[in-house]
Amino acid sequence: MKKENLEVLLEDISSKFDLVLESHAALDRKIDNRFDELNEKIEHNSFMIGALNKKIDAVDERLSKKMDAVSADLSAHRADTEAHHGVYIG
Repeated sequence: MKKENLEVLLEDISSKFDLVLESHAALDRKIDNRFDELNEKIEHNSFMIGALNKKIDAVDERLSKKMDAVSADLSAHRADTEAHHGVYIG
């Protein structure tokens, strides 16, 4: 093979190798962008889940208080009913 032919071949290989490197860099940037988008979505979803957990905790607390009040009312009613045992004739 002549020197000129070898130089042309090496230049062609070099340009193709540069193209592969540029494509690799572009793909790397694209992957990084998708990774950043995914991280943003995960952070947003984590925030939303945290807010939902706070709402659920608040509802649980309100229901617990209402259940305690109903239980106290029921206990008072039962005590009153038992105190008047025999008064009511059916």
